Amino acid sequence: MPIRVIAGTAKGRKLKLVPGDSTRPIMDKVKEALFNIIGRNIYGAVFLDLFAGTGSVGIEALSRGAAKAVFVDLERNAIQTIQDNLTATKFSEKAVVKRADALKVVSQAPDVHYDFVYIAPPQYKNLWLDVMKALDANERWITEDTQYIVQIDPSEETTVEFKHLKATDQRRYGNTLLWFFVKNDVVPDEKPLEG
Repeated sequence: MPIRVIAGTAKGRKLKLVPGDSTRPIMDKVKEALFNIIGRNIYGAVFLDLFAGTGSVGIEALSRGAAKAVFVDLERNAIQTIQDNLTATKFSEKAVVKRADALKVVSQAPDVHYDFVYIAPPQYKNLWLDVMKALDANERWITEDTQYIVQIDPSEETTVEFKHLKATDQRRYGNTLLWFFVKNDVVPDEKPLEG
């Protein structure tokens, strides 16, 4: 299944897939819904794409007006694919690509302030929960204007209780669940989220 940039300056640009079956690209309809929910907040934002795979989500963020995206993946093939896709979309100058363990990244101090932290790990290993727990335990990552977004299979959903983070929204699209978190003392906007 080919993947592409849906909207913005690189709209329609086809993206390479990571060779093999280690990644599962996000469906267009889920990516579209995600960025409808984020809305104008993507303009000028710094976006962290953990377990980045093809880089499709971070590239979509750049195409829609994010100032910078940081892509993290441990797989060598994924890193090469992300770099190729950034070259194809002409976003290399706005991107940082790191071959690293996402869990180690969030256990250290963040190198910049992130407006969005997107967590879409391989399925069925509870990695999303490990990363969220590590974020929650590392207050240097918890800011009032950061949104934390988890993409998982609905079967991976479990009751969660974090010290510093709270869930604000959850959307299901077929076999994909998007789960949104913010710092727990942030008052959500009065208007409901779109999407």
